[in-house]
Amino acid sequence: MDMEIKITTKQILKVLHIFSWIIFIGLCIKAGGILTNAFYVMIFSPAFVNNFWDGLNLSGLYHFDKVYFLTLTIQMSIVAVLQAILFYLIVKILYDKKLDMTQPFNTAMKKLISNISYLSLGIGVFSYWGAKNTKWLVEKGVTMPDIQSLGLGGADVWIFMGIILLVIAQIFKRGMEIQAENDLTI
Repeated sequence: MDMEIKITTKQILKVLHIFSWIIFIGLCIKAGGILTNAFYVMIFSPAFVNNFWDGLNLSGLYHFDKVYFLTLTIQMSIVAVLQAILFYLIVKILYDKKLDMTQPFNTAMKKLISNISYLSLGIGVFSYWGAKNTKWLVEKGVTMPDIQSLGLGGADVWIFMGIILLVIAQIFKRGMEIQAENDLTI
């Protein structure tokens, strides 16, 4: 007896939609947590810096220089916010059901891929900047968590993905032009 399980594209998209929502909510919580903790440490309780967001100990940085502390937490926040926006776009396109598999070369998909590529490049740039600042601070003798714990790792991967998606966006743009030419000839 041969059992065959068929998983349709529609089912995969539903699962991806659920995963995208989960990731989006998690990233929103992370971005909000970093911003809230930075604000709380700067305004109310500097002692809270020992157990910053997600258990990070940024006390060495805070005691070294409050401006560098603020700069790094802003970089961490920007990376988390850009990641949340990226997943918001994915959730939105899946929710709006703008994925047309019969005509994949459409304006909504080109716009989505372009926006995701720009967001990926932004995440890569701010991650790189934050990682460089962290490395510089460590060289100055500041005790710092690693860049992965700070959420600033993988800048090269984000930049690489952004460039690849820019190329794919251009392919989609050309696909839309060809599709429009074909529609005119019919």
